[in-house]
Amino acid sequence: MTLPEVVLWKVLRGRGLNGLKFRRQHAYGPYILDFYCAEAHLAVEVDGAAHHEQGTREYDRERDAYCARYGIHTLRISARLVLKDMTAATDTILAAAASRADPLHHARIRARSPSPDGGGSF
Repeated sequence: MTLPEVVLWKVLRGRGLNGLKFRRQHAYGPYILDFYCAEAHLAVEVDGAAHHEQGTREYDRERDAYCARYGIHTLRISARLVLKDMTAATDTILAAAASRADPLHHARIRARSPSPDGGGSF
């Protein structure tokens, strides 16, 4: 794991983000997802500078399309954001999870998600 992934994992592990269960380095088909939340059908990928290179961008698009075929949304967060503003990073993850979660879990996830007018950067 990269440093930004380690830092984010410290927040996500043990249901540390609104009780959501994330797995790290989760195998899905032929791919490894940085973080995966099954209840929200959400993959979180922490993208560093290497993800801006041509071959990597194509690989990422293929992986995202593969996951989408099976109902998994991929949220890409920059490594820089994770290191500079963890609150913004986790708010973004919560918003994505809330929009994807099963209705029974929706209220619990939204309970700590930022309000549309209450700040947080998306």
